[in-house]
Amino acid sequence: MATIDNIIKSEVNPFNLINIKPMNFWEEKQNPSLTVDSIHREVLSEIEEFLDLVMIDHRSRSILLTGDPGSGKSHLLGRLKQTLNSKAFFVYILCDWSDSGNIWRHVLRCTVDSLIQIPEQQQESQLILWLKSLSAFTKRNDSIWELLLSDRQKFIKHLKETYKTARIYNPDTFFGVLHDLTNPELYSLACEWLRGDCLSEESMQALKVKYCIETEDEAKSILANFGRISTETQPIVLCFDNLDTMPKLPDGFLDIQPFFDVNTTIHGENLKNFLIIISVITNTWNRHINRIQPADRAGIHKLIRLKPITVEQAETIWAYLLKPLHQQANPRPESSIYPLKRNLLEQNFPSGKTYPRNVINLGLIEYQNYKLSLLSENTTKLVIDRSAEFQLLWQQEFKKIQSKIGKISLLPATDLIKMVQEVLEALQVKSIKPKLLKGKYTSYSLSYQAPGEQEKIGIVWTEEANMTSFFHIMNACQKAIQENICKKLYLIRISSVGNAKLAGYKIYNQIFKGTNHHHIRPNLISVHYLATYHSLVNSAIAQELVLGAKTITLQELQSLTRETKILNKCALLQDLKIISKQDNGNDKKPVKDFMLNLVKTQSYMGVATLICQTVAQFPEVEETDLQLLMDSLCQEQKVKIINPKANLQDRLICFVNK
Repeated sequence: MATIDNIIKSEVNPFNLINIKPMNFWEEKQNPSLTVDSIHREVLSEIEEFLDLVMIDHRSRSILLTGDPGSGKSHLLGRLKQTLNSKAFFVYILCDWSDSGNIWRHVLRCTVDSLIQIPEQQQESQLILWLKSLSAFTKRNDSIWELLLSDRQKFIKHLKETYKTARIYNPDTFFGVLHDLTNPELYSLACEWLRGDCLSEESMQALKVKYCIETEDEAKSILANFGRISTETQPIVLCFDNLDTMPKLPDGFLDIQPFFDVNTTIHGENLKNFLIIISVITNTWNRHINRIQPADRAGIHKLIRLKPITVEQAETIWAYLLKPLHQQANPRPESSIYPLKRNLLEQNFPSGKTYPRNVINLGLIEYQNYKLSLLSENTTKLVIDRSAEFQLLWQQEFKKIQSKIGKISLLPATDLIKMVQEVLEALQVKSIKPKLLKGKYTSYSLSYQAPGEQEKIGIVWTEEANMTSFFHIMNACQKAIQENICKKLYLIRISSVGNAKLAGYKIYNQIFKGTNHHHIRPNLISVHYLATYHSLVNSAIAQELVLGAKTITLQELQSLTRETKILNKCALLQDLKIISKQDNGNDKKPVKDFMLNLVKTQSYMGVATLICQTVAQFPEVEETDLQLLMDSLCQEQKVKIINPKANLQDRLICFVNK
């Protein structure tokens, strides 16, 4: 085994692996390195006490969780889910709805998306576990569930009788869709209906429903149904994370009142068995508290402030992060935080208190300084290259988004158009204005000024499978053109536009066939570009995007996006003529860029580690190709091998800082 110093020379800085940002606890695993049992233990206990009260009397309650940036709010929500998922159903809701006019639909969608997740050590989704735990089934003999599964109408009738005083909205449809959840062939469709997707006529027939959830009132009523029949199930914990990501008003303040209307409605309409946890930056709460109606402030039953951690807890975080390196070393270091020292914490945090992010940032810099001191030759110096850090983070986030979004229709049109707007803002497109269309589908559209031109361009994005909805959207587009609201209109849609018999198709033909207007069929990769940037925007707005030990603002993110030209290969932006068509060139370029950027961020590292890290990011690439790419970087004098005669496992590669 190698000495600890040789391992430090070779391995990636362990503090580089941590980028604290908004984290959906159903999509990203909790990082155990940041879970120190003593950190926020009293907060966990307080929340569990409230959850226990909900379990006893089934009365919904709300907790406001405040903390400074980097205090660990999002991480705490993940830890809560991990700790208490056996006694509650957990829902994660990032407060990034496109506008406050679709807040209930956003909450419903996120609720169903979370309920279809399968908890650890379970075989079925939270949604099925919740359904089976309803009093309609648990208060009868054990066989009632199986008896009702075989007969849809008896299932509906049984639930209507059980909850006849519960004021269920549209009970025949709602209970019918709950029955469809038990049919493997209809489960996915039933989930799509519950989350508010606009289904095709064929899918609606399969579910025996006459309408989809399209309005705020309908979404609120369906969510209320969950609460009204959950009188004796395990509680549902609604975790609202990062209020800073919600829409802003023209005066720069958050449009926060509609959100607290939601919280008040849950309590005012006596919806049972919800524990609502609202996570917000302390300063944001202090700035907005007087903009919230007193009656709505009264709907917060408990205010919890995340306190700073101690030096002892900070030292434990360092120890967790360094432990994997120590386990490889022979002999083991005597100090659990080697090569760091406790006095660094005491000097930098003289009050004895700080936040987890500060601890990680300090560790990153001090570890890197020590690593550089190990080189006998002066081939490199500490340079924090945020452009390289950003490109690595982008590739990491892009990979997560690819695994998460398998088809475009998973995202509502309001989210898709918001993502387009964010990207246009980053690329400094002029005169961007949301809501080009009038009426019901206004939030599916925007307008902007074409680069280098004066004319107004309109964009409409719709993926609704229902042809009646498509007709109404095409009608709104035609009116916008007739009223000369824009000179050119782009329709973005991968879904079918119907056939010649349909009225919507006829209007579509009139608008987009042989005219100045264009229909763009987006590819999935383009949506991955948009969604990746959107994720980073949310992180920046929440003050949780960290690169090279520095918190990055939205303006800095936009600047990095332009500087790195990270969006240049987005085919949708090329089709919109926002970006010039790109020559794809060498398909190994992303791999080569990753290798160079990783060496840049580390200053130097082991060749074997570089290969290992690259294979993890690009598993489809052969190791022989990686060696060729490394040789190419050496020939271009961007990197060099420090000790070329050493064995591969001992060989080191460094960035050439010209």
